[in-house]
Amino acid sequence: MPGIGKPSPDEAIGSPRGTFVERVTAWSVLHRKTAIGGWFALVLVALLASVLVTGSEALTTDPGESGRAQDVLRSQQTDEPVHENVLIQPREADSRTRFSSAEIQAAVDDMVRTLKRESESVTDIRSPLDKGNESLLSEDGRSGLVTFEVAGPDEELGLHSETAWKSINAVQDRHKNVWVGQAGDMSTRAAVDNAYDDDFQRSEVISLPLTLIILLIVFGALIAASVPLLLSITAVLSALGFLQALGHVIPINSTVSSVVLLIGMAVGVDYSLFYLRREREERQRGRDFKEALRVTARTSGHAVVLSGVTVMLCLSGLYLTGMDVFRGLAVGTSIVVGLTVIGSMTVLPALLSVLGHRVDKGRIPWLGRRRTAAGESRVWAAVARAVVRRPLAWGGVALLALLAVAVPALDMRLQDPSVTDSMPHTNPAVETVARMDKAFPGDPSPARLVVWGDKVGDPAVRQAVDSLRERAADTDGQIGTSITSTKVGDALVVKVPLAGSGTDKTSNAALETLREDLLPPTLGKVDGIEYAVNGQTAQPYDFTKTLKDTTPLVLAFVLAVAFILLLVSFRSLAVPVISIVLNLLSITAAYGAVTWVFQDGHLSSLLDFTPYGGVTSWLPLFMFVLLFGLSMDYHIFILSRIRERRLAGEEPKTAVVSGIATSAGVVTSAAVIMVAVFSIFVTLSAIEYKMLGVGMALAILIDATVVRGVLLPAVMSVLGENTWALPRWMQWLPGRRTEAAVSQPVPAPGHTEPSVPVHRGEDESLSAPRSQG
Repeated sequence: MPGIGKPSPDEAIGSPRGTFVERVTAWSVLHRKTAIGGWFALVLVALLASVLVTGSEALTTDPGESGRAQDVLRSQQTDEPVHENVLIQPREADSRTRFSSAEIQAAVDDMVRTLKRESESVTDIRSPLDKGNESLLSEDGRSGLVTFEVAGPDEELGLHSETAWKSINAVQDRHKNVWVGQAGDMSTRAAVDNAYDDDFQRSEVISLPLTLIILLIVFGALIAASVPLLLSITAVLSALGFLQALGHVIPINSTVSSVVLLIGMAVGVDYSLFYLRREREERQRGRDFKEALRVTARTSGHAVVLSGVTVMLCLSGLYLTGMDVFRGLAVGTSIVVGLTVIGSMTVLPALLSVLGHRVDKGRIPWLGRRRTAAGESRVWAAVARAVVRRPLAWGGVALLALLAVAVPALDMRLQDPSVTDSMPHTNPAVETVARMDKAFPGDPSPARLVVWGDKVGDPAVRQAVDSLRERAADTDGQIGTSITSTKVGDALVVKVPLAGSGTDKTSNAALETLREDLLPPTLGKVDGIEYAVNGQTAQPYDFTKTLKDTTPLVLAFVLAVAFILLLVSFRSLAVPVISIVLNLLSITAAYGAVTWVFQDGHLSSLLDFTPYGGVTSWLPLFMFVLLFGLSMDYHIFILSRIRERRLAGEEPKTAVVSGIATSAGVVTSAAVIMVAVFSIFVTLSAIEYKMLGVGMALAILIDATVVRGVLLPAVMSVLGENTWALPRWMQWLPGRRTEAAVSQPVPAPGHTEPSVPVHRGEDESLSAPRSQG
């Protein structure tokens, strides 16, 4: 006989009859001090790991031929010289002032003298006024370049670059009527990186208070709103700590941390919402606190785990690209999602058990009363009822609407933006690059031809480079003739100017001409050497080509994983097919919107960008993988609610309406937070992150409204009971056949079963005595 106040073992959520999620949740509640302490210990370990794990960071390697050239240069004992350019020209673009004017030549002389005084920081200074440097003068006779190299060694490059930058600014201050701007290997990259960092820091500052405000509106209570935020922040901190430590082994892109923060906040709040709203709903229906937690663990807890596993497995598909940038994103986002799932099973229920009914403390006067009632959404219930009455009509209209939005995606052109396309020209470095590219086409970002091998020092190599220069003259301007070469260790780096902006069709065509037509009959004829082309044109070109080759494999993997997970979880053949098709519809609609806005240039003034005629190459695949995982949250949560109603004996159409209506509150709240978080990306300066923000926010919005409210009930209404059918030959599949706990009668409102307060003592069972109906 069980003791007083303690139910028998088979009544407990942690009994063998409970699911894995129930057993973990039960342990966390019964050992809440250990669960809470262990979670914060994990956060501490992660933060310590980020500090204690030292060493050089793993370097990202570009794909294809660019990566081979990169590896060769990294293997040299001597680093490639850091070249910088100072553009000097009339300040006004329409000015008739020539470079030969006294005012501009005085600025050039001042620049050269100032740089020479910094001999420890700057070397190899070249002036366009010196004989033999005619290539440093533009063809229109209005602009000139003063070039120099930043002195090493490596550990002092940053300091020396800063010294040169201050000197250049001092010259600019002394010559107000002349444009003086710096752009080069280090300065341009540093300026862009700093702009990215500033943007992401601003987005991080915005995301936290914005999320808290939305949570306060959702829950109407300060404590309840703080719990999701606490889980999200601690999960993100842990993920960033582990990511910092792993960065010494796995190449991690510099923007991964910011993406992890925003995605971690969105997912953490989403999962907490699923859990908290269900727990509150069960209490308001009359269950006591322990029984409410038991049902929540079995329903929403199971949905959260399934959603998180789906997201992580979908993201793992990025590994199949073989590209470091995607691997880093996959690792970072998978870590934060995995930690959030673990936290939802452990520290979240433990905190709720400690707080008990105090979770509703801190009511916001004008929100608290309105937000305490659990039940169906009248609006979404009305929409769902209208849809199930005429599913073909409503479903057809919604389908046509999404297809219309998706049409522009048929003309999507994958093209990475150049620096001047990506960032606003209000950035001085970006404006300098734009001016330099116009005055000296191809010179700011030439192709880097890396040559290595036993015979790299032979005269035949120099002759081949001379032959390359002669052939470049016959390319109608595709390849520039101002070809220079520099010895870097045992390798030779030949810089070849390419026409175009660096990433447009003109530059890509020039790169193909260089690789396919000019190099084989020149350097390709020299024995004992190898060569590969790198540079700001070759890197995105090879990236896009590799992406196109591997995308079908990633798509097939993600679709297969999602299908198998949903098939096993719901033991239905139709459910995974419906979910996959509806996800594809929302994603393609988002693709169409991104193409219409950014490639075609609509809403450019509102969103503050300049269209460049393409969509960044990494966006479609990253959006597909991430959206496919995240949008499954809503489908799994809604389908779980509908299945509960069906197993409780409701008719198929009634179950669809009530399932959608009862899940509407949490899905809408989660979608609002997700859309708000991703909309922050639209405020960033870089156009590729604006694309990501618009695409992700719109896809989530479509998924939570048109797909959830119209297409899903329409399809399920047409299929009826066949929605949950599993062919006889597939009955061997593992999975849960029943949901006994959720089909039990719910106590009448206001009735509270006797129980010991959960926030006292550590040995009470999580479940109340079972109903006998």
